[in-house]
Amino acid sequence: MAECGIRRAMSGTLPFAPVRVVEDVAAESGAELDVDVPMSRLTTLRVGGPARAMLTCRDTDTLVAAVRALDAARVPVLILGGGSNLLVADSGVDAVVVRVAGDGVRLDDGLVVADAGAVWDDVVARSVDAGLGGLECLSGIPGSAGATPVQNVGAYGVEVASLLRRVQLLDRASGEVRWVGPDALGLGYRTSVLKHTDTAVVLAAEFAVTADGLSAPLRYRELATVLGADEGERRSAAKVREVVLGLRAGKGMVLDAADHDTWSAGSFFTNPVVPDDRLPAVLAAIAARLGEGVAVPRYPGDGGTKLSAGWLIERAGFAKGHPAPGAAARLSTKHTLALTNRGAASAADLLALAREVRDGVQDAFGVRLEPEPVTVGCRI
Repeated sequence: MAECGIRRAMSGTLPFAPVRVVEDVAAESGAELDVDVPMSRLTTLRVGGPARAMLTCRDTDTLVAAVRALDAARVPVLILGGGSNLLVADSGVDAVVVRVAGDGVRLDDGLVVADAGAVWDDVVARSVDAGLGGLECLSGIPGSAGATPVQNVGAYGVEVASLLRRVQLLDRASGEVRWVGPDALGLGYRTSVLKHTDTAVVLAAEFAVTADGLSAPLRYRELATVLGADEGERRSAAKVREVVLGLRAGKGMVLDAADHDTWSAGSFFTNPVVPDDRLPAVLAAIAARLGEGVAVPRYPGDGGTKLSAGWLIERAGFAKGHPAPGAAARLSTKHTLALTNRGAASAADLLALAREVRDGVQDAFGVRLEPEPVTVGCRI
């Protein structure tokens, strides 16, 4: 009955492949086939047009079989995890969306091994509940475990790069499944060789943790202050997780369906790294706008000095809650680095707001902000 329903719902030819090919892949791989699925239901920004065909893969073998078959048939594919770092066009997706839904988590001898589709915060919670330390500062980050090495996710002084032991990948060119170490991933600030490329699919990730129940050394001043600790100290992983969740919730960074400030992709722009030869001009522009002697938050960065994107956005004149035309999209009322859907926003609304903020910072300070989310079918 389900197959008949699918055939009636789908036309003879999708924009990107014959229906029969997609149906055959679903039948042979064991993936669940759905049609005309609004991407707004599957992304934390809650925008995006339909996925004409979506294959849900609930284990690694199904995922590998489905992607291999689609690639062999030359069918365009969009790999979807938790949808927390994705901005999809209102027109939808001209590809088969392969939803990674395997959610296994294994805790073993100082290691946490998570299937790519596991909810990341569930992975962190399980590790902390088991008395393991290291992941607690990454609590509350939405999305899936498989996305964490792609983005080199980080928060409160800890990055995945410092904890990652290895990643299991499907090489889409050869069809080979293999484990690779962090050195093969080109991990940098919120990036890796896996980001903005479709050459490999993350199947699982393995993290090294400690068995003493203590956190990673505290490297973030705000977190250390709330804990009454000095930077570099270690505290109970459970307590650190509790405080991190509280801090993130106060900034609208913990998902809550009732709070439109969390209808976002988290921090929309990365903190810019300004090359050393351009820093004097940027600081001069800041002084010209804000006055001599203003304290500019800055930190060492790869190839230059890292500035705070949120600080620049506010000083360029964008207040919390700043609206796009029509007000369907706004900056978060809690945190200017998040672009939010107030309930009825489109992808176009969010793109317009992103452009306004990006261009405003560029005009004010000569710094170009780069978006963190991956865009599908649209550009900022």
